[in-house]
Amino acid sequence: MSKGLLISVSGPSGSGKGSVLAKVKEGNNSFGTSVSVTTRAPREGEVDGKDYYFKSKDEFVRMVEEGEIIEYDEFVGNLYGTPTIPLQEMSESGTDVLLDLTIAGSMALKENFDQAVTIFLIPPSYEELENRLRGRGTESDEDIKARLAVARDEIDRSGGFDYVVVNDDLDEAAAKIEAIIKAEKCRLVRNIEKLREMT
Repeated sequence: MSKGLLISVSGPSGSGKGSVLAKVKEGNNSFGTSVSVTTRAPREGEVDGKDYYFKSKDEFVRMVEEGEIIEYDEFVGNLYGTPTIPLQEMSESGTDVLLDLTIAGSMALKENFDQAVTIFLIPPSYEELENRLRGRGTESDEDIKARLAVARDEIDRSGGFDYVVVNDDLDEAAAKIEAIIKAEKCRLVRNIEKLREMT
């Protein structure tokens, strides 16, 4: 059985990752879901193992030290990370997993998994990115300038990705990601066993 792909999509805030990934999943409900690990307390109605894996800070640190968390970040004093074992299990069972990760997360995924495919999603221009951020109506001018500066830095660090997709049209960007997934499944290196069976 072929391993499932671990497809990671990264990009600046405002690039539209959430919308594009939702569109890709809309056309294919067979993707596995990566449930994050967090040190924050569960909110009412949240289920351990479904919404998050809830761990103490000591447990989280142990998981990082033992390689059970592939990448992590801190937000408002709480740690959030991507667990390694569920990704391994889903991939080994032939399930493709679609992930929304930071640049560091995508690079860690690529470093640890042969079946990783990394995609960097960008807006068509900085002007469009600024328009999208302003269109949210949730941030000050200062915050928007800071996000644009971060976006420039992230784009400068995108050289390690396998693919770049420009999100100037939601349907087209989703279609490009779907095409990348199909092409990756046809790579020779992913089909060696099938070829051997034919000889």
